[in-house]
Amino acid sequence: MYDVLLYYLVPRNLAFRVSNVLAIVRNVFDKVGITVTSLCAIHCILLPVILPVLPLLGLSVGHNHAFERIMLLTTMVLGFIALFIGFHRYHRKLYPFYSLFLGVFIYWQKDVWGHEYEHAVLIVGASLVVLAHVMNMRLCNSCNSCEDAH
Repeated sequence: MYDVLLYYLVPRNLAFRVSNVLAIVRNVFDKVGITVTSLCAIHCILLPVILPVLPLLGLSVGHNHAFERIMLLTTMVLGFIALFIGFHRYHRKLYPFYSLFLGVFIYWQKDVWGHEYEHAVLIVGASLVVLAHVMNMRLCNSCNSCEDAH
């Protein structure tokens, strides 16, 4: 519906610019979401290895759960925005959302599974979040109806 209003109310060249900006924003958010999720998973996996070395370097940084939760919420918000733009403007498929929310849920619940399964749970959760972004990028790039609308 918004596309129709945009098409008739906004000059044609401006409508293409707005559409291009949304496509760029979605693409950037997908790539940032993949990067942040991957870096967060690497951080969580390598922290037990790096933590004992930090005092030797003169650094004392503890394991901060608040930082992890903030990064996870940031990842979820960026992912939701990117997936919503892709869903609304291009493909209308819900399964990237399922993958995103399941991955975030699993990632959030890593403490429930116990310390011995923490790394496996992190890898599964992060993989599902990255998969959501990859699915969204592929669905948006394979969309044929977008070019037919203008």
